Amino acid sequence: MAKHKRKSSSRRSSRTSFGAELVKRLGRFAAELPKIRKLSDRFTCRTDRLPLRPTVYTPELVKQTRRILEASQPVFARFLGVSASAVRDWEQGLKQPRGSACRLMDEIRRDPTYWRLRLEETAEAMRAI
Repeated sequence: MAKHKRKSSSRRSSRTSFGAELVKRLGRFAAELPKIRKLSDRFTCRTDRLPLRPTVYTPELVKQTRRILEASQPVFARFLGVSASAVRDWEQGLKQPRGSACRLMDEIRRDPTYWRLRLEETAEAMRAI
């Protein structure tokens, strides 16, 4: 019967030493923070702002977007990651879509061919399950 050799612990010790070094450096960083008046004087700081303001979706615009995909309300809802009742409420003007749902509908309107293809792929994957 062959005995399995244990792998060297050098891999484990290198992870431990890396972790220990990381903790040590973070400790030094935390100790220096109170001494720094302005972080950007000591560190490179960047702020990126994307001017992404989602469209305000009216009931008709929600319907148009759904029709671009040629999808039913339940299929469109599932694709957006919301409930079918949410899409129904949006299309009836009872509620207004917000946040990521609006951003995704903006993307659908920007490149409908791509999103139709994605919806078809999703539908095929669901049928295979």
